Amino acid sequence: MTTPANSPNHPTRLLVNILVVEDEVSIQKMLKLSLERVGHQVTVAATGADALEKLRHEPIELVLLDIMLPDMSGFEVCRQVRTFSDVPLVMLTALNRTEDIVQGFDLGADDYVTKPFSLREVEGRIEAILRRVRMVEMRPLTEQISLNGIKLNERTQTVTVTGRPVHLTPIEYRLLHYLMQRPNRPISKVELFEQVWGYDLVGGTNLVEVAIRRLRNKIEDTPSHPTRILTVHAIGYKFAGDDSE
Repeated sequence: MTTPANSPNHPTRLLVNILVVEDEVSIQKMLKLSLERVGHQVTVAATGADALEKLRHEPIELVLLDIMLPDMSGFEVCRQVRTFSDVPLVMLTALNRTEDIVQGFDLGADDYVTKPFSLREVEGRIEAILRRVRMVEMRPLTEQISLNGIKLNERTQTVTVTGRPVHLTPIEYRLLHYLMQRPNRPISKVELFEQVWGYDLVGGTNLVEVAIRRLRNKIEDTPSHPTRILTVHAIGYKFAGDDSE
């Protein structure tokens, strides 16, 4: 991540190398000019294949990914990206349906913006993600949290379940970390969204539920009967830490 830029309106703005994956030339140019104006470096790709190639060989730090691409869907690009990279990924979608948004999160996206969008909205979502990254970088490390068979190493950002390493997306890692830091405390879905995603929850709670389901599939012995991340009726979830090591 590059050095923060200083300006009267954004005294601690973090500047990164952003990959814009968009085949509509007008939107591609608009995003590129807007993001470069505030100081980001911008690389562009018009196809999923080009995006995957750039992600494998260039120092990309954040991705804006359109769902409708000429060679493959953004969902497929997202799925492939998550096999080799944890880069923050924001979906750009004209599909304003909850199930499409949920599908993006289910595949490992960090956020989404629905078309038509304003440049201010896109910049706001990017800044929210980068603030989360900065908070992780600046937070004093506990080195390791060990509860109920799970070991979360903050320094290496790795997780093991009964000694078995598991791969988590950035959102999944932050969600697990937030829950494990507050064992046995019921936490609402709204609080989880605001603290993990970084902005106010608008609409339903499907996104939190999807992330919890994905996390349970990776850390629970029997995801349909969880013993670590428990549902608290009418509230949200809690991490069962009674068996801490």
